[in-house]
Amino acid sequence: MSKRSVPSCAVLYCGIDVSAATLAVAVQPEGCDHFEQCTLPNTVAGHRKLIAWLGRWKAPVRVSLESTGIYSLDVAMALDAAAGIAVAVLNPRRFHQFAESLRRSKTDAADAVALAEYSRRMRFEAWSRPSPEVLALRGISRHLATLSEEHARLKNRLHAACGSASMPHCVREDLRRALARVEKSLQRMHREAVAAIRKDDGLQQKFQHLLGIKGIGEVSAVQLLGELAGLDPAMTVRQWVAQSGLDPVHQISGTSVHKQSRISRRGNPRLRRALYMPALSASRFDPHFKAFYTLLLARNKTKLQALTAVARKLLHAIFGIFKTGTKFSGAKLFPHLIPTS
Repeated sequence: MSKRSVPSCAVLYCGIDVSAATLAVAVQPEGCDHFEQCTLPNTVAGHRKLIAWLGRWKAPVRVSLESTGIYSLDVAMALDAAAGIAVAVLNPRRFHQFAESLRRSKTDAADAVALAEYSRRMRFEAWSRPSPEVLALRGISRHLATLSEEHARLKNRLHAACGSASMPHCVREDLRRALARVEKSLQRMHREAVAAIRKDDGLQQKFQHLLGIKGIGEVSAVQLLGELAGLDPAMTVRQWVAQSGLDPVHQISGTSVHKQSRISRRGNPRLRRALYMPALSASRFDPHFKAFYTLLLARNKTKLQALTAVARKLLHAIFGIFKTGTKFSGAKLFPHLIPTS
């Protein structure tokens, strides 16, 4: 980092490319055509050095960084707590579309400069810091998802081991013990998630409304609430869909290119996974979702396409009940669809 004195400016535009180990930082004072850059460790001490370095310009700071999970969350929270610093946490897809028009190479330093350019050129939307309860729930729900995947893997391995006469007894017993440990962890973490929800009236209300949708049980409600509760309240339902990666992508050009539409998959993969089982269950047991699913199949949609559309509709339903604070109504979501028995 440069040790020379710097003049004050009206606004300091900053971009930070976040990785697990480092922060690549670029700043551009308003009215200047050059960038100053530095690299700092992505640690608590590194965050303090970053705040002190930004404070040398004695100006309000606008920081843009990408949402990259826990690595970006910690630095965003540190910057948000500092005086005179506003933080924008960008959807990676949104930033990449902007950055492609600027950079010639893909490096951490180039990304930091592009993020600083984003702070200067684009509409700046300050990040809303999630409450401690929301952050706790998200951490627990994501750990639960990891444990669930581990549980499925161990269960499959145990099934294969028990079906093999050549597998030693000690291996099968070790797999059984490992599976039992994971099951206990799942139960304990689920209790912790429900306890975190009960500490916040807003979370508790949303949790109960989620449980009011046929197809969403407690496990799915915890996963969905963990991913959705921390989203910016100003987001629209279209932004929710884009955040999930369930937004459709059409590839049509003239008369020669007409590829089958697909989903972007550029959003939050955890949210997509959390929607899958509820969508599958709703398409079977909720009369309105079942009628919608059946209608899509009758229009020659594949089962996967129809299920994806159900997941997208389910996300619309959750957005509505969160915004209005009312219980789910299939008749309102599908006003022109007659439910099947």
